[in-house]
Amino acid sequence: MEEALMALWAGLPVFMVHSGTSLLILLVGIALYMRLTSHDELALIREGNVAAALSLGGAIIGLALPLAFSLAASVSIWDLVFWGIIALVLQLIAFRLVALLLPDLSARIEKGDMGAAVLLVSFKLATASINAAAITG
Repeated sequence: MEEALMALWAGLPVFMVHSGTSLLILLVGIALYMRLTSHDELALIREGNVAAALSLGGAIIGLALPLAFSLAASVSIWDLVFWGIIALVLQLIAFRLVALLLPDLSARIEKGDMGAAVLLVSFKLATASINAAAITG
């Protein structure tokens, strides 16, 4: 038991720094994503717009997946920061590409169009899965 506690004590600072850094990158990514959209997801969600909730939830998971794999594969905090930022940028680019395919995407989300939200989430999660796999090599 004492060895386990010593190992925990030794690894806890690294865990806290890596976990905190990943969460910070995720929060920055979510904030950037919300700035990129022309609609206010939180206001729409407060009004009960399920399409907006699905879209934002997909964005959060889509940003978190590559970050989680980056965290698992990183050998240092800088490695984590470097790959985490790259994953974040790629996910934001993926959103913009879907917005080009569906020029009225924000208006459709605002109207509660579940078809547009499901397509958007599918692209986000597909890109996140590919990015996550690429990060781990």
